[in-house]
Amino acid sequence: MPTPQDRTEPDGSPLSDEALTSCTIGALPSWGPPVARDLITTLLSGDRPFPCTFAVAAAKKHALRFGFVDSPHDDGAWGPLVDILDGYLDCYQQLGRDTSLVVFFPPEEQLLTLEQYFARFWSVLRFLHEKDPQPWPAHVPTDPNELMWEFSFGGTEIFVVCNTPAHTTRHSRNSPGFMITFQPRWVFEGLEPRSPRGAKARQVIRNRIRRFDRMEPAAELGDHGEPGNREWRQYFLPDTNGGSLPACPFHASRDRATAQDGTTTSEDPR
Repeated sequence: MPTPQDRTEPDGSPLSDEALTSCTIGALPSWGPPVARDLITTLLSGDRPFPCTFAVAAAKKHALRFGFVDSPHDDGAWGPLVDILDGYLDCYQQLGRDTSLVVFFPPEEQLLTLEQYFARFWSVLRFLHEKDPQPWPAHVPTDPNELMWEFSFGGTEIFVVCNTPAHTTRHSRNSPGFMITFQPRWVFEGLEPRSPRGAKARQVIRNRIRRFDRMEPAAELGDHGEPGNREWRQYFLPDTNGGSLPACPFHASRDRATAQDGTTTSEDPR
């Protein structure tokens, strides 16, 4: 088995710390290069094609951006995530539509249950919402159970995916440590479900899921704006088909805004 140092970028050159630094927003800790290389290796595997063709294309084009946060459990360590996401939103359109921000948290010695990671994931999104320098977009519902809801930050709608070590059956959502991927909804323009390109992409991805996970795609997977779909259910999938997770604990505040003195206005009463 190759060591992290032996793994290569799509063009065959070593995935050096220097190359990672150019794709990293914020600090690159000592634990960062191995986990980033592990992801790139998974995405570019020829023996076991990864289901998300968009992520694979982004890896090949060097259009992924990485962020590193020192603890998934201590919200006192999450402050850099605000600047990481804000920095990515400043540049993502320059990278083309095959792009994502992948935020890594360090691998842990003691793993949590799937339900604990679920709670942690939504705590991170609530933290980002509370620190968001811009108000929740006027056209996006605040209730995640409304059809057109999507997580938003910096005035941008963002599709979010969580991978955890507790996903042991659904391999496409497994990772050595807690990991969150942010994809601005802009990257999906032109891939609407009823468009030929969008329909083809979904068919390919679902077939690759069947091979990669050795199970049918999750029932929670759907299309934004389609009747019956709820975006939040796709963010954090159960580990098995037929499995369940708690209700979404997130509710945005449309009126939340940060005042000059650093205080926060009242929450949305709805």
